[in-house]
Amino acid sequence: MAFSSLSSSLLSPEVTIKVSSTLDKSVGKKSLIDNNPETCWTSQQGLPQYIQLNFPAPVIPETISITFQGGFVGRRCVVQVRQPGDDTASKEWKPLTILYPEDVNRRQSFDLHPQDEFISLEKGVESMKLTFVESSDFFGRITVYDVKLDGLVSI
Repeated sequence: MAFSSLSSSLLSPEVTIKVSSTLDKSVGKKSLIDNNPETCWTSQQGLPQYIQLNFPAPVIPETISITFQGGFVGRRCVVQVRQPGDDTASKEWKPLTILYPEDVNRRQSFDLHPQDEFISLEKGVESMKLTFVESSDFFGRITVYDVKLDGLVSI
């Protein structure tokens, strides 16, 4: 499989999004990628919470940017991937890296390099899951205004 040589946005209308929970319909998952700075996704209370991105074709994620609401930040985020070619029965999540966002109201960007030498992104990923295992909110709520994901697409 070949991938583009230039990084571009990996979030298109064909990407499906799943979240662990939603506080109510006004703060749903569609707000994560609608490019509207006035909308957001807010989880219910309790940890862990997650955002799952399912891609229509394999991609190689390179950087992710997340804008949280201060006070409702996922302070430790485990990034996991599912890769193409794994048989359906064993499609397990493989750890890619761990992110440590600050408790601030601004966009934060992170490189998505595998922290384990046993994970290779050479064949791409078909799904990515951001699992928030710690929150700056006492009740474990997470509020995200937007997610940007850049990388290489299959061609």
